[in-house]
Amino acid sequence: MSTTTAEKIETLDACVGNYPHTQPLKNGTIKSDQVALRLTEVNPIFKAFEMMVRQQKFDVSEMALVTYLQAKAYGKPLTLAPATMMGRFQHGTMLYNSERGTVTPEGLPGRRVGVRSFAQTTGVWLRGILWKDYGLDLGKVKWVTFEDAHLAEFRDPAGVERAVAGKDMTKMVIDGELDAAIFGGNMPTDPRLKSVIADPEAAAREWYKKHGTVPLNHMIVVKSSLAQSDPGAVREVFRMLQESKKSAGLPKPGAIDTIPFGFDAVKPALDLMSSYALEMKIIPRRYAVEELFDDTTRALQA
Repeated sequence: MSTTTAEKIETLDACVGNYPHTQPLKNGTIKSDQVALRLTEVNPIFKAFEMMVRQQKFDVSEMALVTYLQAKAYGKPLTLAPATMMGRFQHGTMLYNSERGTVTPEGLPGRRVGVRSFAQTTGVWLRGILWKDYGLDLGKVKWVTFEDAHLAEFRDPAGVERAVAGKDMTKMVIDGELDAAIFGGNMPTDPRLKSVIADPEAAAREWYKKHGTVPLNHMIVVKSSLAQSDPGAVREVFRMLQESKKSAGLPKPGAIDTIPFGFDAVKPALDLMSSYALEMKIIPRRYAVEELFDDTTRALQA
């Protein structure tokens, strides 16, 4: 973080992913006379989350929701802002090899199911949906992980198995070493792989009717020191991100807003995720949504 005295523009180090709603910000369409963003490209973007929670590498960063909840639990000096970078319905993210028989939510007990990391946000959402909406006892599934959480302090709960180093999750599903797996941003396209939740689009519509929210994957965090020393800069970053979204024409008329902005808009998803993460022993207690923000970011609305 630095300030150009002559122009009184504060330069902030920032890292956000490449999405339609961030392109106007990145290509300079969105301007500010208060803040300049020195953007760092990290691909895939989830690699930036570890840099932020372990080193506070940036002033402003995109971050997975579960990573932030764990950062809160372990006292990392980060503050959440109600600006969503990625959200989606998760019902179609658990896949099985249809050539080896059908796998349903009811048939998951006793099965081996892979997930990149036990604390991966997509995985937590999908397990929460199976628990709350399908009655699955999560403890009866043999969960298999492939890497650690972004937080060095977190260890997988007892009973969670680590795959042999070098194993590929998709290949393990194809070969029958796993009965199913939860996939994140890179969904495999093999036609043999089918969704464990049948007709996931219809299931997602019903879930949305019930909960009135979209499962949020990534939001924005800022260094707590920045939020405390210059709340105006934080408000300006929020404005720039929101203007970038509007400039991209999102949400489309009549479409569900999968990247909501503002405290009121993100609160239902955060409340659900906090309960899911506690149930899975990913955080030590349930956080009230208000706790996840400070006075400045809690007041930000769309």
